[in-house]
Amino acid sequence: MNQVNYIWNRDSSSHTLPRNPRVALVHYWYLRRRGGERVLDVMAEMFPQADIFTIFHSPVALSESVKRHKISSSFLNRLPGVHRYYKMLMPLFPMALEQLSLKDYDLVISHEAGPSKGVLTRSDACHICYCHSPMRYLWDMYQEYLATAPLGAVGKAFYALSCHYMRAWDCAAAARVDHFAASSHNSARRIRKYYGRDAQVVYPPVNTNDFSIGDVQEDFYLVVSPLVQYKRIDLAIRACNQLHARLIVIGAGEQSAALRKIAGPTVSFLGFQSDQVVRSHYCRCKALLFPGEEDIGLTPIEAQACGRPVIAYARGGALESVLGIFPGELASGDAHTGVFFEQQSVESLVDAIRSFESMKQFFSPPVIRAHALQFDQAHFKRNFAQFVAAKWQAFNSNLATPSVSRSHNHNAYETVRVSHQSKERSREKSLFLL
Repeated sequence: MNQVNYIWNRDSSSHTLPRNPRVALVHYWYLRRRGGERVLDVMAEMFPQADIFTIFHSPVALSESVKRHKISSSFLNRLPGVHRYYKMLMPLFPMALEQLSLKDYDLVISHEAGPSKGVLTRSDACHICYCHSPMRYLWDMYQEYLATAPLGAVGKAFYALSCHYMRAWDCAAAARVDHFAASSHNSARRIRKYYGRDAQVVYPPVNTNDFSIGDVQEDFYLVVSPLVQYKRIDLAIRACNQLHARLIVIGAGEQSAALRKIAGPTVSFLGFQSDQVVRSHYCRCKALLFPGEEDIGLTPIEAQACGRPVIAYARGGALESVLGIFPGELASGDAHTGVFFEQQSVESLVDAIRSFESMKQFFSPPVIRAHALQFDQAHFKRNFAQFVAAKWQAFNSNLATPSVSRSHNHNAYETVRVSHQSKERSREKSLFLL
């Protein structure tokens, strides 16, 4: 906790502030170690004495840094086989979060891409939310999720009703947060739009020391992603089908069967893989394909930490994590780390891949890796610690009430007494004149 020790080491005369505050970290669910869970892992290292709360968690999925903490989950986590159908319980998430008891904690840090900020805290507890995005299935991508809701018309009606209720609750939950931090400027814009709140940008952590430039590059493109609708992995598959280009897809999810059906002979699916296997493929690929719109996206940063270019959709967080050029522009080895495509379509991605193939020799692995280092874990720890320290101190300064002297109280009483007597005399005079 060396990065954040200075937060609590304040003057002992400042008796209005807790010297050793109890800290709670609130995460939505930890069922598989993906991007959001990696951020929680770093927060757990920064606050080693914190307790962790989730709606759901699986003990076998937890990292070593999280296992060292006391972990509490909601009553929903005790339902039989719930990890197979937890998404269907969305209408119960608010109640589950509000039942988590945080009454003993002075500082609550919620970590959100799913619901977590809706916890109830003491009025004198500081609540900071590190938000990757307002829940996209409720807000900006609601129509896309609604169109793919299961169980036909009944499922769509249930989803629409649930989201209507959840949006109202989500806005109410945002009002419970004292300070927001966002993982990108893209996320900060959405927080401002949907919640009407400002958020300071703190880019998420990537342990760039775990990644390195490979000695050999092979002839394949790479996708590393959960296989869900909004990631648009279908675009990468159809583009590589059309170009007869080799594509390796690492990841698992509800779209797996549908994506396998459209895949041609040059596309391979490896399913969910270990970090070591993923790093090996990053090092050896020609480029990472990133066809979805993300808040920031950790996989492009990880690929660039291996010196590999990224071909990304020119929307969302990719505009902040990739130094891209568009097809038709000339790449500079000192200035660019990837290629953008403008339209979320197969044709636009095909054009970007062809453009990349025509100038791939101009991309410099050392330059690409140097760009990724700005997202290193050490930067996140320093920036987030400073943010928490500043907001914690500001919150507690607002709580501190100045003492009122006895003479001040007496003068205030005399002012009120004289005013009251004056009003009584005026009233008596008015009655006499009548």
